[in-house]
Amino acid sequence: MQDNDHLKKIITLPNILSLVRLLLIPVFCVVYVSMEEYKPAAAILLLSGLTDVVDGFVARRFNMVSDLGKVLDPAADKLTQLAVLACLISRFKRMSLPCIMLAVKELLSGIAALLAVKKTKVVLSAEWHGKLTTMLLYTMMVTHILWYDIPTVVSDVMISLCVSAMLLSFVLYTVRNIKMIRGKYSG
Repeated sequence: MQDNDHLKKIITLPNILSLVRLLLIPVFCVVYVSMEEYKPAAAILLLSGLTDVVDGFVARRFNMVSDLGKVLDPAADKLTQLAVLACLISRFKRMSLPCIMLAVKELLSGIAALLAVKKTKVVLSAEWHGKLTTMLLYTMMVTHILWYDIPTVVSDVMISLCVSAMLLSFVLYTVRNIKMIRGKYSG
């Protein structure tokens, strides 16, 4: 009976939706890079974003929040974002800055979060600054996918906003994780 209860905590609609987002990554890459079909690529990205919203709503509304979901959901988000940014570099060389920034931020934040979880046995959810960064990133990515000849100044402003949000989020998550590791985080 315990195994069945354990499976129910793993096989949830939110976790399945996170898995769908992971499976959409290679589909997006093929459609965007190989096929150069930008509107369908944007639709795939929007579908991915929609599954993210539904996943979060269902998890909270129907008490399906799980530790696996707290890891799988942001992993699906970050891998999607990295893949899309990497694809965008083929058309917009300046996308390398947010792509590299995101990779470094997530690697360092991930290590700090794992240390915090190891010490406290608590997996925390995303905070407002992480959600803001995600919203800015998706807005920037979809805009660049659909607006083929976006003016450089508009592109640069969007990239700068995203990189600034990433830096802010990195600093705030680092502070939170250090407090957790030191046992001084009150949540």
